[in-house]
Amino acid sequence: MRLSKGKGAAFIVMLLLVLDQALKIWIKTHFQLHESVEITPWFYIYFTENPGMAFGIEVIGKLFLTVFRIVAVAFISYYLYKIVKQNYSFGFIACVALVLAGAVGNIIDSVFYGVIFDHSYGQVATFMPEGGGYAPWLHGKVVDMFYFPLIQTTWPDWVPLYGGEEFVFFRPIFNLADSAICVGVFALLLFYRHTLSKSLSKED
Repeated sequence: MRLSKGKGAAFIVMLLLVLDQALKIWIKTHFQLHESVEITPWFYIYFTENPGMAFGIEVIGKLFLTVFRIVAVAFISYYLYKIVKQNYSFGFIACVALVLAGAVGNIIDSVFYGVIFDHSYGQVATFMPEGGGYAPWLHGKVVDMFYFPLIQTTWPDWVPLYGGEEFVFFRPIFNLADSAICVGVFALLLFYRHTLSKSLSKED
């Protein structure tokens, strides 16, 4: 039983990593930076690169962020191993596996993409360029591509500060790895809050 749960978690992580990286590599090698394709009026494939955290948030230095991500992945991997070994429910294990897969997916970009791709400014990037990549190890940018401007309108003139300016909801551009992290975390908080608290207390 424990073995099947472990295999299930491994399958989730590997499947998401393959899909995430395949999509990012395709975007990187077929789009110039900020090039977009309209799928529907509320869904675009829009290529951007994110030097910071999920959804383009930049708070701390790139090198520190990459190292922090690696440490976080090491902890999540150990935690996933422990809950599989302790035979927690597969739903709970799957949520943690989603978070792990998303974190690893973005780490791959941060660690390797600066070395294996050249820049995308005004050109489609080349894989393993002769002149070298656009950044050293651990300084790569995360590839984002999903853009959902569900509402695009203009603030009424009477609204203080923002009157007459464009309003877009939902503005962040993200990738499959970001989605996996968000789905995993939200599901943990909604359905497995008690289980999460109980499992973490055992680690103390």
